[in-house]
Amino acid sequence: MDSPILTRILWVRGLRAFGDGYVSLLLPVYLIELGMNPFEVGTITTATLIGSGIVTLLAGFQAYRFTYKTLLLAATALMAATGFSFAAITEFWPLLLVAFVGTLNPSSGDVSLFLPLEHAVLSRFVGDRQRTAVFVRYSMVGALVAAAGALAAGLPDFAAASIQIDARDALQAMFVLYGIIGLLCAAIYATLPEETGSTETGAVNKTRSAPLKKSRKIVYTLAALFSLDAFGGGFVVQAMLALWLFQKFQLSISMAGTIFFWTGIFSALSYLAAIRIANRFGLINTMVFTHLPANVLLILIPFMPTLGWAIALLLIRSGLSQMDVPARSSYVMAIVPPAERAAAASMTSVPRSLASAAGPFLAGYLLSISSFGWSLVIAGGLKIIYDLLLLRMFRTVKPPEEGHLNGQSNLRVNSATNAQPVAQLGPDQQ
Repeated sequence: MDSPILTRILWVRGLRAFGDGYVSLLLPVYLIELGMNPFEVGTITTATLIGSGIVTLLAGFQAYRFTYKTLLLAATALMAATGFSFAAITEFWPLLLVAFVGTLNPSSGDVSLFLPLEHAVLSRFVGDRQRTAVFVRYSMVGALVAAAGALAAGLPDFAAASIQIDARDALQAMFVLYGIIGLLCAAIYATLPEETGSTETGAVNKTRSAPLKKSRKIVYTLAALFSLDAFGGGFVVQAMLALWLFQKFQLSISMAGTIFFWTGIFSALSYLAAIRIANRFGLINTMVFTHLPANVLLILIPFMPTLGWAIALLLIRSGLSQMDVPARSSYVMAIVPPAERAAAASMTSVPRSLASAAGPFLAGYLLSISSFGWSLVIAGGLKIIYDLLLLRMFRTVKPPEEGHLNGQSNLRVNSATNAQPVAQLGPDQQ
């Protein structure tokens, strides 16, 4: 499971997660410091998600023309430019443009161009039985370092109090740091080879991909379902959830950072359980039955009478809601041919980004008229619908490593859609 390529990807994942961890909290604070209202904050947050989706879509269509290394280096250059631009620009419309074309992430999770590219590289050198564990490791690194990044969101307050620096200057310095992180990621990816090997076969595979062909129908079906989940999630991306906490409970940045630090820790620890649950009950069951109770808790949070109760439910939810992330990534990589994995990762990631983009815009509007937390209720309801549909449509579509769970053959699409069983494929064909 260990390899120089995996190590480099995990280093970059950690660096990016640190930047995302504090930027997702400081973005609404910075925009409000610039004189913007919650609706404008939601609009810029929406632009970041739409832009990420479009850039990732273009990369998915064109990935077969380039090596993964080339695309990853281009993504890091875009990340650096985004950070430096946000530090230098203070007007709404230019910031909206930078948010649209850049890599800024309003969520503690990963919704950027990096995600499908890194997933495709990871899936090339691990076997079926190790794949979920590798994605858990990848997700856990991201969650732990993003939690540390959330704590770092308190640095501007500390700097303003201790060395009397202007609050705006302190916030802009954090965006400069985000740009520097992009340059560090580029330096690491510059050391990647042009080819990666398969640990199962010993063969060397060109790091180029192919467009969707055999897996098109199942990938598009998954993309539609993931979009529903992401649309709900857009109402509660970390930037908007933080804005709700600021508005509802008058939290300081430092206190919000502490809260999201612990939610990140709980999420990271949950990934350890995700491996055992997935091995025992399967990837789809892991995705659904850990996600459902988390979404019920999300609906209940706005009804809590005090901040303490709201934080308690947030923490419990964070211990459940992210178990599906490595399971989902592993599942998508398992059920498509290796050559189509980059395109599949892109096609399932892009609709998520685009669908989630409407959420912050609507959440900003809802917050501008009420501090109740309607966005959390809407998000939980939509996500529950997604869970039930995913279980209904894909419970019989098994990845190759789950043959021991029952005697059914793998299906490319659900039997409810008149699919026929297909033969089991070997690791290098599946």
